[in-house]
Amino acid sequence: MYMSYFNLSRNPFEISPDPHFFVSTNAHNEALAGLHYGIQSHKGFMVLTGEVGTGKTLVVRCLLDLLDREKQTYAYIFCNNLSSYEFLSSVAADLGISGHSTTKSELLRQFQEFLLDRGRQGLFTSLIVDEAQNLSPEILEEIRMLTNLETSQGKLLQIALIGQPELDVTLESHNMRQLKQRIALRFRLRALSEDQTGGYILDRLKLAGSRNPIFSRPAVQCVFLHSKGIPRLINTLCDNALISTFAMGLARVTRAIVDEVAEDLNLSRMDSETVSAKPLNPAEQRMVSAPGWSELSETPTKDNYY
Repeated sequence: MYMSYFNLSRNPFEISPDPHFFVSTNAHNEALAGLHYGIQSHKGFMVLTGEVGTGKTLVVRCLLDLLDREKQTYAYIFCNNLSSYEFLSSVAADLGISGHSTTKSELLRQFQEFLLDRGRQGLFTSLIVDEAQNLSPEILEEIRMLTNLETSQGKLLQIALIGQPELDVTLESHNMRQLKQRIALRFRLRALSEDQTGGYILDRLKLAGSRNPIFSRPAVQCVFLHSKGIPRLINTLCDNALISTFAMGLARVTRAIVDEVAEDLNLSRMDSETVSAKPLNPAEQRMVSAPGWSELSETPTKDNYY
């Protein structure tokens, strides 16, 4: 709708996790590089957690793009309410194990034969479980048993659990101590800082072909306050702000537009409840009191734009 208006070649703030728009922070880089290293080095068991909307699935999509498809095969499972056998059967089907058994014990034997055969050929096999915070204790135990499939050179199956912070809580429980001890690499994604939010918006616009500043600095600061630095919320706010700016025939996104969009999305209500519950932190206080926070500061100057 607004792409030609702003001379963009692509929608810069799509919600879907598109590796083309991967904007890295230190945490995202560390998670992506670490998971790739873990798979290549046969580390066996890895965990990536982060709040809703922090970019976990996008990291996984980028990881899959890095894998050598001639040497790597993987099962990518979204965890729902599956039984133990249904989970193992889904993994087998995703890995291409044809004619797998209808009994769990036989299926596990087929897994071992499949993995040993690939290991002898110098091939890699990975299991990536998204939304892993929904895993039942029964399935987590099956995953622990799968980590036992190994040779003297390393693990035959590389497993990555991807989930929300509730997964961390589960893994820290006493009953999960055997599984926790098998975790070789662990990563955590967090919300972006104010500076990272500005860089994120700028980079996404550049990746979409932007050559001119579209968001004023106060608008970016406002996006940060409303989104709390959550990338998915940043995308939603910025996308809606660009639509409103296009509809109004304006050249740039202002703080007022972001505020209005946030109110329409009920984010401003959430912010007001948060502010009433606790005082602004020092960074937010600096933002609100800094020169240029008023609408008058959004007149064109080179320092006011991202």
